[in-house]
Amino acid sequence: MSLSSGKAAVCDVLLVQPPMEEFYLTAKRTVPYGLACIAAVLVQNGFSVSIVDGLAVKKSRIIDPPAALGDLGAFYGREDLSPFALFHHFRHYGYSFEHIGARVREQQPFLVGISSLFTAYAGEAMETARAVKRFWPHCRVVMGGHHPTVFPRETMACEAVDFVLRGEGEGSMALLALALKKNTGLEGVPGIVFRRPGAGLYVGEPAWIDDLDSTPLPATQLVDQSFYQRKKRGSISVVTARGCPMHCTYCCLGASSAHAPFRRRSVASVMAELEVQMDSQDVGFIDFEDENLSLDRGWFLSLLDGISARYGSRDLELRAMNGLYAPSLDHGVISAMKQAGFRTLNLSLGSTCKEQLARFKRPDVSLALDRCLESAETLGLEAVSYLIAAAPGQDPRQSVRDLVYLGARRTLVGLSIFYPAPGSHDFMVCRQKGLLPVNFEQMRSTAFPISDTTTRIEAATLLRLARLLNFMKSLKDEGDLPTSGSKGSRRSRVDPSNRREAGKLLVADFLEHGCIQGISADGKVFDHPVSPSLVSLFLSGLAGVTLRGVGETNK
Repeated sequence: MSLSSGKAAVCDVLLVQPPMEEFYLTAKRTVPYGLACIAAVLVQNGFSVSIVDGLAVKKSRIIDPPAALGDLGAFYGREDLSPFALFHHFRHYGYSFEHIGARVREQQPFLVGISSLFTAYAGEAMETARAVKRFWPHCRVVMGGHHPTVFPRETMACEAVDFVLRGEGEGSMALLALALKKNTGLEGVPGIVFRRPGAGLYVGEPAWIDDLDSTPLPATQLVDQSFYQRKKRGSISVVTARGCPMHCTYCCLGASSAHAPFRRRSVASVMAELEVQMDSQDVGFIDFEDENLSLDRGWFLSLLDGISARYGSRDLELRAMNGLYAPSLDHGVISAMKQAGFRTLNLSLGSTCKEQLARFKRPDVSLALDRCLESAETLGLEAVSYLIAAAPGQDPRQSVRDLVYLGARRTLVGLSIFYPAPGSHDFMVCRQKGLLPVNFEQMRSTAFPISDTTTRIEAATLLRLARLLNFMKSLKDEGDLPTSGSKGSRRSRVDPSNRREAGKLLVADFLEHGCIQGISADGKVFDHPVSPSLVSLFLSGLAGVTLRGVGETNK
């Protein structure tokens, strides 16, 4: 059967990406790719399908944070207009739950699938399910994604959820729809969780796709492509592999987790998907959403050569924003990346501390990263290098040294505050050590969820230092970095109408006095609560290196 428009046409199955409640949202990275993959299999099995993307709207509203996040006012309580500010308002991003419920009622599906990927946002998925049942009680609701896969019983505790599908939904969603249509038994549906009258829950094992090429190409026609445009051109996401062969302890998808083994699509399959997308719209940006894109050098070069040959005249920008494994890259590969359309290298570093890397079960990639950064500079590419801080057992002083290390290199810094990803090895470590947050809502980086060898105030300080460092790098690129502050007292007021100039003045005060400051709407300068010892260590470390920008070159 044909795909429905997703606006008002009646459909058999409706798939929903819920709205999100958070301090920030990277809107261009919320393409409901997984739902498009599931939709394609449903269509292949004769069902009409629609996707309601609860995030595909450029609006948000300020709301009160949940009680579990109430103590974050100590970190985000004052609005800050500086160019290196963190967060302030907690917001509901996307459509209201009522709007989504009304959309379901319009389309009258017999089955509604709701995506619940991240545990921190499981509450929004549950509220979406309740709204769906209020507006269209005739349907059945099934929830899938990483959260219900790890927490099936907790998910089924929501009265509006009829089923959970654990694992990857392409292999089970169509079978569930067929079973409901034909009123047959559910036990044969892979990954199914459902209530048995008088017998408790039936909990199936997660279902995984063995051969990724065996499934149809994602039904991206159902995605609201206009919302995800960049610079008035199409912006798409592509996933070329699932799982990960590495054993990083913080990851819930790798070999140290309960996730399925690493599987990769063929180059032909990926190119076929790109052709469908490129023929349907003027694509200008492609984000490959898997960090193992370059692990197989021959496979990666074949993909890059195919893109260059087929789309070399399309002025594409390619990115791999999850971060690539530096040892898998060399100058030849990076040259081919630039030829295909990469303009920025996103590189995963983790840490430079050998003890912490041993805890992460991750190799030291610092030498490989330096080689990648040298190639990026030679070829005129920018770079972003990713660190992790505030993990269990991690020394915050070493995290400062990681920041200084990247400060001396031609790269932006992407600092992620650790959170315990359910299903990962480190999640179990946190559970054993009594470090897990009490509530699901706290399982997010913005909540500074773990207080172990790095305290929450130290984690907030590290995040502020990373933001400040990136701003200093931008000033260095423009030849406008203050070398020191004015001798004497600190500023008490700046002009907030020119954020960059105001920020430069605060950088001068930071270098002179060691204070991290914010700017209120009336121009008053105020201090953020930070760890003085970490700030002092950062400044002394920075004094011992030559700060490098991001766009500058020594060549």
